[in-house]
Amino acid sequence: MQAILAAVEPLATQTIPLEEATGRVLAQSVYAERDQPPFDRVMMDGIAISHAEFAAGTRSFPIQSTQAAGDPAQTLEPGRVIEIMTGASLPNGADCIIPVERIIVNELGAHIEANYAASELQFIHARGSDHRKDTELLRSGTRVSPMDIAIIASCGLAEVAVAEQPQISVISTGNELVPAGEAIESHQIRMSNGPAIVAMLEEHGYVGAAHDHLIDEPALLKKHIARHLERSSVLILSGGVSMGKADYVPQVLDDLGVEVIFHKVSQRPGRPMWFGTGPNGQAVFALPGNPVSTLVCGRQYVIPALHHMSGMAATVPQFASLTTDITFKPQLTNFLPVKLISNAAGQVLAMPVHTNTSGDFASLSGTDGYVELALEQTEFKAGTTVPLHRWRL
Repeated sequence: MQAILAAVEPLATQTIPLEEATGRVLAQSVYAERDQPPFDRVMMDGIAISHAEFAAGTRSFPIQSTQAAGDPAQTLEPGRVIEIMTGASLPNGADCIIPVERIIVNELGAHIEANYAASELQFIHARGSDHRKDTELLRSGTRVSPMDIAIIASCGLAEVAVAEQPQISVISTGNELVPAGEAIESHQIRMSNGPAIVAMLEEHGYVGAAHDHLIDEPALLKKHIARHLERSSVLILSGGVSMGKADYVPQVLDDLGVEVIFHKVSQRPGRPMWFGTGPNGQAVFALPGNPVSTLVCGRQYVIPALHHMSGMAATVPQFASLTTDITFKPQLTNFLPVKLISNAAGQVLAMPVHTNTSGDFASLSGTDGYVELALEQTEFKAGTTVPLHRWRL
């Protein structure tokens, strides 16, 4: 993975309207425009009073006026109360809010329940108690969530700088592939890798990827991959990357000036994984064609690379404990799909889901991700803590 991160180039930034920022990666920090709350904020409908007068035994007060949310703060006169609404600024001279449920209002004024106990500063959200002006609320590298939209808006920003969306081409290769909805022969298979990779990209915030299907014919592959190289900053190919006579992709990429960074990884599934960089710095991923290999390599290498290019902050490593003993052949790192559960102590447990070869993509439905089993080991006992990679970063 380090070889990929060292090779990919950061994306440019752009400024977009706030309403378009959900799911994008911030390219700036966001600072508080004002104290939050910007005034002593009333938290309950009721009356604003002087607590000292309440503490002296007064329970009935003439009503001076009414103040709603959005009204300028009034000044409380001695011996009186102001009817107050939730969200209003605290009147000057008031330091206690009595909830409306604890008072009776009539023509003589407001009357507090006889046995009600009130404390100074109750139901008052103090100015600046959430954060102070100029506090950094969001850092560059944050993927913007709906909650973050609220923060950005509260800071008065109608626009925000984000990483540009990469131009991505997803290319499915293979004579045997037939798209969903088209007639299919007994010797053919449905094209599933490309749509799955596009969906994985979208789930992680990378929308608008172009998907193409190319047959295993060198001249055609060269022509169309060259076209995708011209329009894209990232290419993701599926299939044609192993050692078969019809696996033309590595040679075609070499002919197009794509420099190979590595080909083959000591892992299962996905050993034929290929990565390189194009003449203009394009990131080129050639994933194995078996569906489980494609999905694992897409999540393990493509998504982290895109996050890195976007300047997204690094995620915290996660771990889980195996629920059963596992034995594997040595010399390969194994990525094993799992379903996650939690025990009574809150520990994350990983239940292995074995696939019937790396073509058994149906077994992945309902899994939460996969665990990484180190190549140096052959046996992993139940309870062993291992790295966890969720499908959704």
